[in-house]
Amino acid sequence: MDQRVIDFITALRAAGVRVSIAETADAMRAIEAAGIGTKDWFRSALRATLVKEPRDLPTFDKLFHDYFSEGDPPPLQQTGGGMSDEQREQMMQQLMEMLENMTPEQLRELFEAMMTGQNLTREQLQQLLEQTSPMQNPMPGMPMRGMPFSQWALQRAMRQAMRELEFDKLDEMLRELMDKLREAGLSEEQLQQLEQEARANQSALAQQIARELGQQMTRQTAEQRRQPPEDLMDTPFEHMSREQSEDLRAIVSRLAAQLRSRAALRQKRARKGSLDAKGTIRANLRFQGVPIDIRHRRKHLKPRLVVICDRSKSTEEVVRFLLLMVYTLQDQVSNTRAFAFIETIYDISTYFNEHRPEQAIDQVMENVYSKRSYSTDLGNSLKEFMNEHAGAVDHRTTVIILGDGRNNDNDPGLEHMHRLKQRARRVVWFNPEHPSLWGRYDPGSLSSDMLKYQPLCDAVHHVSNLRQLVAAVDSLFT
Repeated sequence: MDQRVIDFITALRAAGVRVSIAETADAMRAIEAAGIGTKDWFRSALRATLVKEPRDLPTFDKLFHDYFSEGDPPPLQQTGGGMSDEQREQMMQQLMEMLENMTPEQLRELFEAMMTGQNLTREQLQQLLEQTSPMQNPMPGMPMRGMPFSQWALQRAMRQAMRELEFDKLDEMLRELMDKLREAGLSEEQLQQLEQEARANQSALAQQIARELGQQMTRQTAEQRRQPPEDLMDTPFEHMSREQSEDLRAIVSRLAAQLRSRAALRQKRARKGSLDAKGTIRANLRFQGVPIDIRHRRKHLKPRLVVICDRSKSTEEVVRFLLLMVYTLQDQVSNTRAFAFIETIYDISTYFNEHRPEQAIDQVMENVYSKRSYSTDLGNSLKEFMNEHAGAVDHRTTVIILGDGRNNDNDPGLEHMHRLKQRARRVVWFNPEHPSLWGRYDPGSLSSDMLKYQPLCDAVHHVSNLRQLVAAVDSLFT
């Protein structure tokens, strides 16, 4: 059962559900306390320890059904119950002679298990299936009317796997063995009982293979969904179609989960901190300077974030992805405030306080937008921010400004940018425009003030695609 639970947790992770090692240990302790005698208690124990977000409940329910559904495959039973020891030994001798020259290998394993009642291990089942077509190439097609896709896919994959394993040859080999035993003097009654036992084992083998195949297909599908398409990761936001954008949004939470794990690991490593030489010397004066009591400087890597986003049409997609990623990482951030600017500043934090990130972002895009062309004015927006929201920034705050630095020939507000830098711990700029265009004139948005802002930033990142954006967000936690 422990291995089944571990496989179940592995499938959850592959499907994008965030489960830490500590939560895995909690699940094992909860199962020990609740027991496995009552399925509802067992399910509740796993659900309470492994699921943290409501959106993961459907995934949990489906995988729980796949791994712990009623009617588990029956184990194989030992054959030859109606035979004497001498007759059973004779049967085994005939069986070994048949197995000696039998090919292919997987057919030999299946027939031996069927006639001896020796259950195949999980590893043996996996080895049997790993070379079959269903595990190498998903089969296209459409399900029958009224049949769930997953059920249809499993049935089709099962038929294909059974053909490649030559499962139907077990009947022919069983008849051959029965003929040899009949010639050896076994009675029809004994042969009939042996056939019934072998048929029961054959059915049990088929069910065990179907269960293992279903679980492998579930893991394979989840892994495929988890891996972002490489070409989309490098597709510029400005060239991305609506369908491509939707595909990437579906995997942003998984990418954020990877960032969260890395950030948590850094936080754990930094808890001890670095050696504090001065503190150690002062603490050990009573020992004549012998460093018995070692002191460390503690680092606090969880940043406070203020995000200021350009709500222009040209930055719409990167704004969506940045906000979704930042608000998915909230357990690694001590506090977050979000603002959007056009010609003025808008506090959009309330949307995220009241709704899930995906819903909040949709509302921001619907309610905060430019009413006219050439209206972006970061200089005025910075002025309003420092006059009305400066309290959101202190010496612990990392300020992220997302924009292309084009102000339509308005005052860039460098003095307000300087005041912001003095208050913040760090100012980081995310710019979706290529660095070769910074500072250049563009008839669509006139001059670029990016080279004026750059000296007032602690870091500037080019974020024209999702791969670059993920790397830039990850740098906030280093």
